[in-house]
Amino acid sequence: MKTVAFKTLGCKVNQYETQAIREQFMRAGFREILDGPADIYVINTCTVTAATDSKSRQLIRAFHRLNPEAMIVATGCYVERDRAEVEAIKGVNFIIRNDHKNDIVKIIQESRVSSRERNSYLPLRISGFFGHTRAFLKVQDGCNRCCSYCKVRIVRGRSRSRDIDDIVEEAKRLAGAGFKEIVLSGIQLGSYGQGLEEGADLCSLIGRVEPIEGIQRIRLSSIEPMDVTDRLIKIVQSSDRLCRHLHIPLQSGDDSILARMRRGYRARDFEALIRKIRRSVKQVSITTDVMVGFPGEEDLQFRRTLELVRRVIPNRVHIFPYSRREGTEAARLMHTVSPEEIKERVARLKEIALSSSFIYRKQFLGHKVDVLVESKPDQRTKLLCGYTDTYIKILLDGPEGLMNQIVPVEVTEVKRDYTAGQAQF
Repeated sequence: MKTVAFKTLGCKVNQYETQAIREQFMRAGFREILDGPADIYVINTCTVTAATDSKSRQLIRAFHRLNPEAMIVATGCYVERDRAEVEAIKGVNFIIRNDHKNDIVKIIQESRVSSRERNSYLPLRISGFFGHTRAFLKVQDGCNRCCSYCKVRIVRGRSRSRDIDDIVEEAKRLAGAGFKEIVLSGIQLGSYGQGLEEGADLCSLIGRVEPIEGIQRIRLSSIEPMDVTDRLIKIVQSSDRLCRHLHIPLQSGDDSILARMRRGYRARDFEALIRKIRRSVKQVSITTDVMVGFPGEEDLQFRRTLELVRRVIPNRVHIFPYSRREGTEAARLMHTVSPEEIKERVARLKEIALSSSFIYRKQFLGHKVDVLVESKPDQRTKLLCGYTDTYIKILLDGPEGLMNQIVPVEVTEVKRDYTAGQAQF
């Protein structure tokens, strides 16, 4: 029996797509290898930063060294725009575009690439999610926005929505496989429904997934500020299954930088949105993305970002040092920020992000929360860990039988760098 190994870089959509590719190989009779040499290596690449490009190349070379006779298959966003660069790496046998991932085994076996048009959305499908407690469910691909720094919109194409009945069927399969939390995922999740029948949108999709037996939580992966509607806020407020957690990218707290990023909103618009959400949804968790060192960002403009983060009090901040991406509008901008300055600003933002998280989390001290316990212990402490619906990671001591269960937990300790609790029985 031939063996195969997988490596995924990047976002939840990529992780979903690797699972779909994994199931194709399993149906074809392959056996997955987690460690050691394999006959085939599938690397699902990412191109969001120069660092992920480099990591993709490093993985290809590492797998070739591990087994020089192995077949190496490179797919994902990096190969979409830099195919020649990847093909030049020793050991690469196949370059598979994103639109061809649903035929990847057939392409390898028949040594051909199907000729499908980019605008024909042929969704991948999964029935499980290897190595995950929460299952990502891809409902949409592509993006219609034109952020000046983003290469992903170039390699993923325009927004395409998956048929709602197909999504519901997959959600039922995942619930039947024992997954209690479904994470609705997409490149521009809030655009879901475009191109489908009238009335199809993210809110109606949530309404279709909510009644599925076995699903106890629905989480949204990420949603742009302009896609957070009053209707969506009302659903978060009233639903007993949709998590009180919204990941809403900020990127910058300075209006001139936001304009150059082509984000389509001002800092005060973002802050007003968060205030509106918090007025409606008790203890809602806001997580966000912030980019540091965009071309032309002066210290004053960065300080405006710091101040906005302080006022918004996010539970988490994903910090991205600006990475120049060829083919984007921002790549042509001058007045770049030095790596040393970016590093110093990242450190300043991390400190404020940690303080903001502590302020948010400490309101739960002494309260009972429901925690979905992960299927693996925390790497650092070796304790069980899990997440509340508000996306707070809770450390707890308990038996392995709690894994993959939603259990009531009393929050007993809130520190700047962790939250701990005691399971209640």
